[in-house]
Order: sequence, then structure tokens, then C-alpha cells
Amino acid sequence: MKRLISSKLAVWLIAAGGALAALPAWAEPKIGVVDPQRLLEESPQGRAMLDAMRTEFAPRERTLQAQQQALKAKQDKLQKDGATMTDEQRTRAEKELRDGARDFERMRSEFQDDISARRNEEMSRLQKTLGEEVRSYAKAQSFDVVLSTEGVVYAAPTYDVTPAILTALQARNAAAPATAPPPAKPAPPAKPQTH
Repeated sequence: MKRLISSKLAVWLIAAGGALAALPAWAEPKIGVVDPQRLLEESPQGRAMLDAMRTEFAPRERTLQAQQQALKAKQDKLQKDGATMTDEQRTRAEKELRDGARDFERMRSEFQDDISARRNEEMSRLQKTLGEEVRSYAKAQSFDVVLSTEGVVYAAPTYDVTPAILTALQARNAAAPATAPPPAKPAPPAKPQTH
């Protein structure tokens, strides 16, 4: 994997060097560096995405936490009262505990899969928006090249255009009408419990 990344980086650096070499000899290239991770974390669009995801998945997370607490209570009750139960009662309580734990693990796995899929979807959308903003800023400021800090070993702070792009993103966010987050998926109905 590292070899693939380093070979891609080498190809990219050669291409960037070729682009710089193609500039007229009298022109000083205008180079900028942007920190995409910082844009994701500090832009209003990035924060809004995270807040919307928290809001969307909070009810299911609370349901899972309640189910986990109920399982713990059943387990504690079985440990406490197990010695005084009949074999049939203990067997039934152990089966309910196993079934509940299996259902909990399934629901938790589905929850994690849904969060991961939603995060990937939103990150893709956000990265597109941020990329467009970086390109727009670079063109408006007449940059010849804007590099990502993820592929740069060192860049002087004077080349960092991230703060200016964050300012542009904040201005764009302030000008855009507020959008409502997508509706949350309802939590799956709980299975009736037998005692």
C-alpha cells in the first residue's frame, strides 16, 4: 500500500515539476498549500455535516445504549438469582440473555454499517464542495499550483492558503440559506420480551 502511495506521489511530483518547468522563465510561479484535514474539521460545512450526522443517529444510539443496559440488568439478575432458580427458569433466562445479546450485536453492527455508509456519502459530497472552493480560490488569486499538505513534506507557512479558503467557506456558508438535515431513520421496533 505504501509503495502504491509513494509511486503515485512520485508520478504526481514529476507532473507538478513538469508543469512548473513549462512556465515561462521570467514568471515566478505562485504556489499555495492547503490542509484538507483542517478544511474538513474547521469549515462550517464540515461542522454542519458532523452535527447533522450526530442528530440523525442519536436516537438509534440511545436505543442501543438502553438495550445494552437492559442486557446488563438481566445478566446481573441471572448471576444474583441463578442459584435460587429452578433448572427450567435458569435455562430460560440464559436463553433470553443469549438471544438478547445476539440481537444487540446485530443491531449494533447494522448501526455501525449505516454510520459508515452515511459518513462516506457525506464526506464525498463535502470533499467535492471543498475541492471546488480550493479551485475557485486558486483561480481567483492567480495561483499556478496549489498542493495538498498530505503529499507535501514541507511548506513554509507563507504558502498555506487554508485560512483564506476557510474564510471563503465561512462567507459562502453565511450567504447560503440554512438547510434542514435529512430526516432520521426510525429505529427498528423492539422485539417483545418474554419473561
